Amino acid sequence: MMLGVLGGMGPLASADFMRQLTLLTRAERDQDHVPAVLWSDPRVPDRTAARLGQAEDPLPMLMRGIRGLEQAGCRAVAIPCNTAHGWFDAMQAATTLPILHIVDAAREELERLEVGEGPIGLMGTAGTLAMGLYQGRIGRECLVPEAALMDSHVSLGIALVKANRVREAYAPLAEAARILRGRGARAVVLGCTEIPLGIAAGEALEFPVVDTVAALARAAIRHVGYASA
Repeated sequence: MMLGVLGGMGPLASADFMRQLTLLTRAERDQDHVPAVLWSDPRVPDRTAARLGQAEDPLPMLMRGIRGLEQAGCRAVAIPCNTAHGWFDAMQAATTLPILHIVDAAREELERLEVGEGPIGLMGTAGTLAMGLYQGRIGRECLVPEAALMDSHVSLGIALVKANRVREAYAPLAEAARILRGRGARAVVLGCTEIPLGIAAGEALEFPVVDTVAALARAAIRHVGYASA
């Protein structure tokens, strides 16, 4: 089964998804890997700005990508962008291809990591948090950064990754995660696909984190009938 990857949001996160898709597949040769088509189009309007009423609707460009994946023969779609899932229902209603939901993948990853009951920390774009994308679907209490912490740490870190200043993103993103942990989070969900890239640029955190890029890759591998590592 050919997997379609609707990417470009941002380009580095899409590239990391393809890397994770490869590394997390149990394989001994090229032919054991998941067939996939990456549609990486960074021209999709900014999802956070659109959700906040400050940019045009990204749905037409998202659907353009899905149509391209349909024509390429894909049989399922993964979208390595959390905020784009704010248009999940509209996209799913307009295609017969199953679209994997990144929040469902994050919930499965929490189970795989055996994170016990209790609240989780949630880091993401302002758009993702404003939509309640995780709060309404993941089935746990979510502790989110306050507005000041968003501005000074989380949004800053995301912007640094998008600008290819990945190593600089580690300090603000790691500090924000530690603050959420200090507030009682059992684990922290990195609910923007740029955040895991920033976190990976420094020392590993001393508590469980959910890399939503890796979580979505694992879910995609399972969905298309392959075994994940």
